[in-house]
Amino acid sequence: MFPVKLLAFVFISSLTHDRRRSHEEEEEEEEEEEESRKYDVILRRGDVLQVSRTLVTHFGIYLGRDRVVHFIPDILPVFSSDHSRIRQTVSNVRLLLGVLLKRGSVRVDSVDDFAHGSQILVNTMDEVCSRPPLQGEEVARRAEKLRGDAPFSLLWYNCEHFVMFCRYGVVTSFQTFQFCKTLRKLLLSQRVAKATAMLSLCLLVQLQPATISCSALLLLLLLPFILWMAS
Repeated sequence: MFPVKLLAFVFISSLTHDRRRSHEEEEEEEEEEEESRKYDVILRRGDVLQVSRTLVTHFGIYLGRDRVVHFIPDILPVFSSDHSRIRQTVSNVRLLLGVLLKRGSVRVDSVDDFAHGSQILVNTMDEVCSRPPLQGEEVARRAEKLRGDAPFSLLWYNCEHFVMFCRYGVVTSFQTFQFCKTLRKLLLSQRVAKATAMLSLCLLVQLQPATISCSALLLLLLLPFILWMAS
């Protein structure tokens, strides 16, 4: 009888341990589930999120369950197809090389990884955009379909162009527009025109008109004139 009782004890202990382990795993899964849904209380699927970076504002689209899809410069997908490596947090070197070689990646990260320590704001583009936004579900589906590597450009196709296309169906960027507007204002100012004229005059004195071609001479005279007339 003793071996039977011993076997029964071992069996019951093993069963109790398995049940306890199963219960702990269920609790862990519930905690993970609750953690993944904590942002669903304040954010809706399809919302455009923004965070401040050093010089620009970065944009993404909330997919629900603590996931954000966003477009960032990234060089690694060009050289590797290892998805486990690509999914790792993008380093500054990967970002910089992506900008220089004009390659990027539409990827999904957690809200915290997307924020990278910055405050998250729900973007209010709806108030300034002349086009009505698409439904949140359609916005999220559009963004998910575009996942993967793609050409990247700081001025002509960046993270803001990506979210604008997904939410409004237009490829545009307010940041790019403001940058070009500021650059145009600087280049076409009277101070720049005067400085260009002075520089051209100094070059003419140094080089002497007799030693340079007619086309170069015309350019030296025409450029400050155009800037002055446009300023």
